[in-house]
Amino acid sequence: MSSPALSAFAARHPVRNAVLRFSVRTVFAALAGSLVLVANVYAAEPPLTLAEAQRRAVERSRQLAAQDFSVAASRDMAVAAGQLPDPVLKVGIDNLPVTGRDRGSLNNDFMTMRRVGVMQEITGADKRRLRSQRFELEAQKALAEKTMATAAIERDTALAWLDRYYADAMAAVVAEQGEQARLEMQSAEGAYRAGRGSQADVFAAQSALAAFDDRASDIRRRVRNANTMLARWIGNAADLALAEKPATDTIRLDPATLDSAIAHHPQIAVLSKQVAVAETDAKLAKANEKADWTVEMTFQQRSAAFSNMVSVGLSIPLQWDRKNRQDRELSSKLAMVEQVKAEREDMLRAHVAETRSMLDEWQNGRERYARYQDELIPLANQRTLAAITAYRGGKATLADVLAARRNVIDVRIQALQLATETDRLWAQLNFLFPTGDLMAHAGIDKDTQ
Repeated sequence: MSSPALSAFAARHPVRNAVLRFSVRTVFAALAGSLVLVANVYAAEPPLTLAEAQRRAVERSRQLAAQDFSVAASRDMAVAAGQLPDPVLKVGIDNLPVTGRDRGSLNNDFMTMRRVGVMQEITGADKRRLRSQRFELEAQKALAEKTMATAAIERDTALAWLDRYYADAMAAVVAEQGEQARLEMQSAEGAYRAGRGSQADVFAAQSALAAFDDRASDIRRRVRNANTMLARWIGNAADLALAEKPATDTIRLDPATLDSAIAHHPQIAVLSKQVAVAETDAKLAKANEKADWTVEMTFQQRSAAFSNMVSVGLSIPLQWDRKNRQDRELSSKLAMVEQVKAEREDMLRAHVAETRSMLDEWQNGRERYARYQDELIPLANQRTLAAITAYRGGKATLADVLAARRNVIDVRIQALQLATETDRLWAQLNFLFPTGDLMAHAGIDKDTQ
């Protein structure tokens, strides 16, 4: 019911009142339209899948763009290294008198000559080919490093996505149990006021609720941290809701052919290209045992009274200490080849051992998680139901019910933590190779159950 003052105001100012009502309706209509627009925008954004997060991370990566520049630089150098050195233009004055009556004269003395010539170093075709080949191998090495970086981005994005997924799941579990604790606190307070409960039960329920609130605060921190790490890879898309996780009970790796598959791992491929680069350096050192010659042709002009001249020259480096220079250089390059081969072999062994260990941990984690799902969580729920039934029948205290509740959330959180660790192992195993890698590797296309 409107007050007399408002009625009097409306009677005295009918136009102003109508304008006011129209303005209020307009504001509310605009606000409602804005809310509908915002709701439609968010509704149009589908949940973020793991595959979509990886795609966005790869597209957003500047590291991959840097590798593309490295490839382009090496291939440009491969073309340049295959060419002959630039010729050298030589100009000068020979035998210019500096004393006597002809000093400073370019024409009086028959030995004075103005000289112009060209000098060219003749680098062997095999050396130029090897130098060009070396830079081409550097480009292939950069491509292998790009593949390695792509696999690392997909793996790390998957780890961040899974961390956020399970942090959200833990937050949901804690929120659910917190609501139960709040209801139990209200029930304990009602029972105490009605004379059916004790004050100790009220304090116990309040303590349980405070403990759940504290755990919820810690879980919210984990969610924020997980979201921050996911945003490092995909930017603002990390704020989207996550879709259901993909099937994590299969991997693209067959333990039976693990050794041959790991031999094509991106890190091993990078070292293989490094071996090829080192071998090419050794071939270049061997080719340097044959010295590069330099040819020169010069035109020498004298005064009109004397004949002009042409000179032709050939320069040949004298390798007078080959055992301490050329042979030592070749020996050094051959030693570097063996060094890189040994490093590659050692890394291959380490990767195989590490992968087998992760496979074993992943399979063990799946077995343990199944035990939580089939036995431990149902048993914890049954214990809680039994405690609630006993409490209602006067055969148990509220503290027993709260302890059973805490046990349920502890078991469920432990199950989620185990699932997080197991699925992180899955991500590390499943993304050893980039998902878009078209190379056929032994055992990669065969799923492992």
